[in-house]
Amino acid sequence: MNGRGRLFHGWWMVAALSATEVVSWGILYYAFAVFLRPMEEAFGASRAAVSGAFSLGLLLAGIAAVPAGRWVDRHGARGLMTAGSCAATLLVLAWSRVESVAGLYAVWAGLGLTMATVLYEPAFAAITAWFVRHRGRALTVVTLFGGLASFLFLPFTERLVATWGWRTALQGLALVLAGVTIPLHALVLRRRPADLGLGPDGGPPTAPPEAPGEKGAGILLGPALRSREFRRLAAAFMLSAAAVAAVSVHLLSYLAERGLPGAWAASAAGSIGLMQLPGRLLFASFAGRLAPGWTTAGVFLLQTLGLVVLVTVPGLPGIAGFVVLFGMGQGMSTLLRASRIAEVFGLAAYGGISGALALCTTLARTAAPVGVALLYTFLGGYEPVFWLLALAALAAAVYGFTAERPNDTTTRGSRLARR
Repeated sequence: MNGRGRLFHGWWMVAALSATEVVSWGILYYAFAVFLRPMEEAFGASRAAVSGAFSLGLLLAGIAAVPAGRWVDRHGARGLMTAGSCAATLLVLAWSRVESVAGLYAVWAGLGLTMATVLYEPAFAAITAWFVRHRGRALTVVTLFGGLASFLFLPFTERLVATWGWRTALQGLALVLAGVTIPLHALVLRRRPADLGLGPDGGPPTAPPEAPGEKGAGILLGPALRSREFRRLAAAFMLSAAAVAAVSVHLLSYLAERGLPGAWAASAAGSIGLMQLPGRLLFASFAGRLAPGWTTAGVFLLQTLGLVVLVTVPGLPGIAGFVVLFGMGQGMSTLLRASRIAEVFGLAAYGGISGALALCTTLARTAAPVGVALLYTFLGGYEPVFWLLALAALAAAVYGFTAERPNDTTTRGSRLARR
């Protein structure tokens, strides 16, 4: 509630973005897997050729994240996310009419650009401007709903394809995308609480609350990207993203190499996503109680410990321990990235910095699966490769911890401001 006895508008934005993120992630990201086989048959193309369109979209989404973030910094998320939802709807309709692999690549090049305007980065930027003390709670709510996207939309899309065929299913999903995301983005989102005569968290506009370690308006984009702090954060999140991407692609093969039946291996891999939800809840409960550097290190150490347990503990106990630790760490890292940028750099260029970090992690996710495949061939097996992934996660913890020393926040803020 705000001082006028009404629910703070920031929470209405959280509710709206929770709905739009689950729909956007479900349709623009997860649903592609359901359409993979039907498109192979329709185009007479290989799986690699068809799935390459999705990879192109992800790469372009990472590249577009930087200009999208700068737009949000200057104009707010409302116009960008509304326009992105409109474009995404039209492109999904165009996807339903594609007749060739070349056409599919063209559509997914456009969808990649729209993903940068409607997924987590602009949503996080919108929420961060409205909350300080309750920022962790607000971000947690949105990511909890976003984490349900695969659970809800994979079976839903599968049913649509089985009932209507893949082209009509896409048209139905386009209607869902338009009906949920366009009106909510257009009618609910606002740039900042001052536009409604409020401050962050619903407080008075003349006395905005500050989160521990946060530095007022913040650092501009250029000085932030040139700073040692950004390089360390980028290194931390790139190493973590590389480990996550490598595990997502190679875990089934590694478990098969250890003799685990395929059904068990698939269940273990799927359970990693499920464990992200309690990880995010746990993050929201302890993040504000620890110094930011320790919080960052703790998240990446969970991933490190999970990989060590997987390699060293035999049988199902080791796999179960890995799923819990690595999955929870992966879920926390989404929230960590959103909150850490504000803690280190403030809000002045939050969207642009977030976009630059998203580009870095996209490049890491793109390169890691291929790099691991080459290491597998060179080292002769997966076990030494997974040890290297554990070292990468450990290095991420070190870089993340040193990006802001818990007792050096004032000095760091002054140094950055002078650059």
